[in-house]
Amino acid sequence: MANFPENIVPKEMKNFRISVDEFIEAYNKGEAELVDIRVPMETKVWQVNFGLKVPANELPTRLDELPKDKLIVVACPHSDRSNMARVYLAEQGFNVKYLVGGLLGLMERLKGGMAKDINL
Repeated sequence: MANFPENIVPKEMKNFRISVDEFIEAYNKGEAELVDIRVPMETKVWQVNFGLKVPANELPTRLDELPKDKLIVVACPHSDRSNMARVYLAEQGFNVKYLVGGLLGLMERLKGGMAKDINL
């Protein structure tokens, strides 16, 4: 965390985020795991039926549920909370990025016949 401010420059930002298409490719190869950090109230309204569901406020007590051998891709509806969760998980030693466009962007990309693009 001590070097965190030094990394807040445009050329480093690509290391903090992953596009929906990059995520789908890494997920299909078994290289990435989605972590849905929404709170239960949100997941009751609409579901993402793959990935891990670990609300952001529960991350400190549930770190053992996250794979250490894959890229962790944190996601919320957009990206505000997921970027904060990314900072926390990176501090804990995880290889982690946040999903650009969030879960809403992922669902938009996978709607209809495009759902076949992800291997579940």
